[in-house]
Amino acid sequence: MKARRLLPLLAGAGIAALASTAYAQSVLRVVPIADLKIIDPIWTSTSITLNHANMIYDTLFALNAKLEPQPQMVERHTVSADGLTYTFTLRPGLKWHDGTPVTAADCVASVKRWMSKDSRGVLVAGFTASVTADNPTTFTWKLKEPFGQLPASLAKIASYSAYMMPERISSTPATTQIDNPTGSGAYMFDKAQWNPGVKAVYKKFTSYVPRSEPSDMAAGARLAKVDTVEWILLPDPAVATAALVRGEVDFIARIQLASA
Repeated sequence: MKARRLLPLLAGAGIAALASTAYAQSVLRVVPIADLKIIDPIWTSTSITLNHANMIYDTLFALNAKLEPQPQMVERHTVSADGLTYTFTLRPGLKWHDGTPVTAADCVASVKRWMSKDSRGVLVAGFTASVTADNPTTFTWKLKEPFGQLPASLAKIASYSAYMMPERISSTPATTQIDNPTGSGAYMFDKAQWNPGVKAVYKKFTSYVPRSEPSDMAAGARLAKVDTVEWILLPDPAVATAALVRGEVDFIARIQLASA
C-alpha cells in the first residue's frame, strides 16, 4: 500500500495512533516529527519521546474522547466511603516485553517515579500517605485527604505521563535517565535497530492482550494491526515529500497547531 497523503497528528497521541488503523501491509513507514534521541519519557517532555512512549508503554488509566479517565491496565478499582483509600486490581494477562508478568510492585515503583518528576504527580504526592502492593495483582493507594482527580491524573496524556515500567527499571531515580525500553504496550522498541538521526523500529508485541472495549482515543482496545512500524527521519520537507510520492514512506507526521 502506498498512502499518498500527509497526516496531521497531535503530539500526545501522535504516531502511536497510526498503528491502530487497518493496513494491508505488514510494515508501516513513518516520517516522525523529530529525531528520537532520548527514550526515557520521565527524563524529557519532548513530543517525539512522548510518541515513542505511547508506542511501547501502557498506563493504569487512559482518557477517552470525552477526556474521562477509563481503566486501562486496571481491571477494577474501589474507593473507600471517606475517599481516602483506593484499591486497584490489575487486569489479567498483562506482560512485560521480556515475557514476565506485570505486577502491582512494578506499578507502585512506576507511580512513585512519576510523582517525583511530573507537576501533576508532585501534586498527587502531596495528597498521598502511601502506595503499597498488597499482592502480585493488587495495590492500595492511601490519601491524607480526599483527592477525586487521582484516576484522571494517572490517565494524563501529555508529558510527563504515568507510564508503567518493570520495578527494576522504574526504581531508578527520576534524576537518572533510563536506557532500558521494556514496556507492556502493543509494540516493542527494537533498540538494536535504533540509529538516532536515521531510524527507529517498533515490533508488534504478540503477547499483548488489548481491552475488550472499543477504541476510544487513548482508552479502550489498543490494536496493533501492522507487524512493524519504522520511523524514518527525513528532516527536509522536500525530501520527505519526494519519498512519500515515490512510495518509500507511507506517512509524514506533523504536529497540528491550533488556530488562533
